[in-house]
This record gives sequence, structure tokens and C-alpha cells, in this order.
Amino acid sequence: MSDGVPRVSHIPMADRPNDTGNCGIVEPRYYTFGERDDDPGVHLDCGQELRPVRLCYETYGTLNRDRSNAILLLHAFSGDAHAAGYHHPEDKGPGWWDMMVGPGKAFDTDRYYVICSNVIGGCSGSTGPGSVNPTTGRRYGLDFPVITIADMVRAQVRLIDYLGIDRLLAVAGGSMGGMQALEWASSFPERISGSICLATTARLSAQGIAFDAVGRNAIMSDPRWNNGDYYDSEPPARGLAIARMIGHITYLSDESMRLKFGRRLQERASAELDLFEQFEVESYLEHKGGTFVDRFDANSYIYLSKAIDYFDLVESKGSLDAAFVDSSCKFLVLSFTSDWLYPAYHSKEIVRALMRLGKDVSYTEISSPYGHDAFLLESERQAPLVSAFLNTLMREREADA
Repeated sequence: MSDGVPRVSHIPMADRPNDTGNCGIVEPRYYTFGERDDDPGVHLDCGQELRPVRLCYETYGTLNRDRSNAILLLHAFSGDAHAAGYHHPEDKGPGWWDMMVGPGKAFDTDRYYVICSNVIGGCSGSTGPGSVNPTTGRRYGLDFPVITIADMVRAQVRLIDYLGIDRLLAVAGGSMGGMQALEWASSFPERISGSICLATTARLSAQGIAFDAVGRNAIMSDPRWNNGDYYDSEPPARGLAIARMIGHITYLSDESMRLKFGRRLQERASAELDLFEQFEVESYLEHKGGTFVDRFDANSYIYLSKAIDYFDLVESKGSLDAAFVDSSCKFLVLSFTSDWLYPAYHSKEIVRALMRLGKDVSYTEISSPYGHDAFLLESERQAPLVSAFLNTLMREREADA
């Protein structure tokens, strides 16, 4: 894409006949900026400038002639640019939001041009602490600057500029992705027509910050962490696995864990009590922690969790009303009944501020047993709401054309 013209980056995959509505094989793409003196990088909230910056992204569907059908998907904490489809025919599973993205789905790729990029600070192709610092020629590690949600959005704006899109039809995301969707509506209101915010918050609670702190401490307590300088040796795998186990507990709910595991033990070798005998839920968490270390960087965990902790639209803008006073887009806000990490009252606080300002906002609290992860799992319940919202935005765009 050296000419900056967006093209379809997925190829139909005929050898997966059961994947109805799938995006097929998807090719990751990369955009780098800030390499030249006359090309700025990202001016960060910490006061530094990050440059050069590489963003990994994927696209699904086709950008229409007037470039009015583009939607930016914003991933959650452990997500990446791979929202839908497959990278290889032998992949075990598709992208993280495949149930929502594809032909005929909520984010209908027959109608919309869908973009998803990995955030800065991440470890899935975009510039982060595991990238090479051009000043030293070594991995950044803890020399990487502290980043915020707003910094992530500033980098995304550069990508959207590169793609030649003046105004996105919508931005959409859950959890940390929802924070980015709120930041887009607050800081770049002229660049979006709609903001879809799922299972998110305008500021993390003290309880949420506490869980993040424990996760970071688990990593930093691993002897292999070496103050973040571990890239030429063994990584702090055990610390990162424990951090993931802690985080994963917050994504579930009491009901979902009861239904999935109950108090069942793994198959018992004997009738004797054993300190090392595991309940099924323990084995599940060990598995989740173990597989996570194969795809995620411990330093990225530290940086991204801190960015979530720092996110606070009330403090940064003065109040929620002030945060959205200039927003002209429509909002769709969804919360889930069993989400105790970002409970429904967080979403209602956002909705009340938007209503005070007379903004166009739709809100639904979806009944679900799946906890915070519901926004990734409840496609049948949330898809019609998202689809109807996008249809409204597109009709208005077409009427204004």
C-alpha cells in the first residue's frame, strides 16, 4: 500500500466451507511514520515524542468511492489487529471478533470497510517496548515512554489519515477498546459519525487499578524480568502467566465459573487429600496463563495496563460533560449484567452525561452470565443492536451525499 490507496486485504478461503460469512485469509499490513525529520511521530502525554512509529493493521471489505463506509475497530487489552478471518488455512481459530465481522454480520464487510490496528505499546506488530530503539539499536524495554489511551488514538488518527479517510462512519470497541472509542468522540469529534462503546468505562475504578497492580507486580517479581531487559535471555514467563491468570478471573463472573467448572476436581489419582491436586478451574487458569506467554510480551502487559489505569476522562477533561460537549456523533453504549470489572453503572454514568448534553445516545444493558468477556461472546444479542446503529449512520451518510 505504498500509494496510500486502501485495498481489500482479505482473500476468500474456499477450503473452509463451514465458515459461513467468514472473511477468509487476511494479510497483515504495516504503516510507518515519523522516520523523516519533516514527518512527526506521536507527541505523547508524557511529554516525549515517539518516532518512528509502526502500526500493524488489517482491513476487511472495500472502501467505497466517497470513502464514507469506513469503521475502525479498537481492540481490548490482550487483543491485536487480527479481528476476523484467518492468517493461514491451518489456523485453529479466526480473529478475536470474527463472530461480529464478515459478510452479513454486524460489521457487514459487504457494506462496510472495516479496519483494525494494533495499538502502540502492544506486541503484535506495532511499535512497543519490544521494538528496537533507533537511538540505542537495542530493544526499548523500560526505555519505552509511558503511553496513554489518548496516545493510542493519536497514532490511529495518523493511520486513518494515511488511508485517505476524512471521517469514519464509526469507531467501535469493548473494554480498553471502548476507552479508545470514548477518546475518539472526545478528542476527535469531527472525525467520526458514531461511537460504539461496549463493556467499558470513562475511568477505571480503584478495584480495577488494584487488579492491574497485582498483575504488574507478578511480572516484576519474576527473577527473569531483569528490570525489563530480558529480550536476549529467558522471558519472565511465570510472572506473566500469573498476571494473566489474575486478569482472566476479572473477565469472568461467579455464574460463568460455576456453570463451567463448579467445584469439580481433575481426575483423581487416589482418594487421599493432596496439596497439589487441582480443581478444574485451577487447571483452566494454568492453561490460560501458559498459552498467553506464547503470544504476549511482559513489558507490553505492564505498559498497556498502566495506560488503562491512567485513563480518566473526568480528570483530563474536567468532567464528563466537558469531555463530550463538542461531540456531534451518535453513541451506542452497551453493558452486561454480570460484568463486575466494568459494571453497568460505569456505562450509565457516561450515558447520563451524554443525555445532559442532549447528545444522540442509545443504551442497552444486556443480560448475560459471561462477565466482562460478554462483549466477545454475546454476538447474537449485541449484533442486532450494532447492525441497526450502523444502518442508521449509513443511511444518514447516504442522504447527505
